[in-house]
Amino acid sequence: MPPLSTSLLGALDSTSDRAVFRQIADQLREAIDKGRFAEGDKLPSETELIDHYGASRMTVRNAISLLQGEGLVVSEHGKGVFVRPRPPVRRLASDRFARRHREQGKSAFTVEAEAVGSRPEVDDLVVREERPSQDIATRLGGARKVLARRRRYLLDGRPVEFAVSYLPLDLARNTPIAEPNPGPGGIYARLEELGHRLDHFEEEIRARMPSPEEAKTLRLASGVPVIHLIRTAYDTEGRPVEVCDTLMAADAYVLAYQLPAT
Repeated sequence: MPPLSTSLLGALDSTSDRAVFRQIADQLREAIDKGRFAEGDKLPSETELIDHYGASRMTVRNAISLLQGEGLVVSEHGKGVFVRPRPPVRRLASDRFARRHREQGKSAFTVEAEAVGSRPEVDDLVVREERPSQDIATRLGGARKVLARRRRYLLDGRPVEFAVSYLPLDLARNTPIAEPNPGPGGIYARLEELGHRLDHFEEEIRARMPSPEEAKTLRLASGVPVIHLIRTAYDTEGRPVEVCDTLMAADAYVLAYQLPAT
């Protein structure tokens, strides 16, 4: 096995008080940032790193673990450690709910998937009537019962998002919105057909680490955070007609916005 090139990875600084495993992680991180290891590339094996740095196996493993915790790399059993791909989906807030998409029979997720050439899927779909939490009830103007639509979104078989839409029950009961497949254009198209022409949306976004159950649902690797987004849709009468509570894999999305200058 040929030795690793010093132009790819440098040498340890024996005079530094920085822990050896952190120095190794620093050099691997720099190599990734500068493109010497591209997205999807396999990192040098443990044996190669041990030989290159003259470090112990545990030291090398600690360095790799640090990068995994940062979400930079992912380990595949029996294959090695790979540079994690960058977010594939650019989610443009000013366009994703444009009426023209609904009129073409497309949901926002379908439009985004098509833009990156991926295959969209929805699974784990559950539709049921329930009492909302106090927060959801308040956002919906005091609704006491709602129709909840839970579903998971996948791109090319990979889970990237889990969402729950809450709609006032008096609005959604006994309509196509209560069906597993609400039809072309999704629930927003059906709302407008029912006379609730959409006027605007309000979104709140924060980032956090996932719970164990959330990480399992989205199949997240260690160190990958989630984007928690809550959106409220309003009709032209000012009525809140839907609240969507969405959890997104942060390594799957870039959130893009266009803001007016005046």
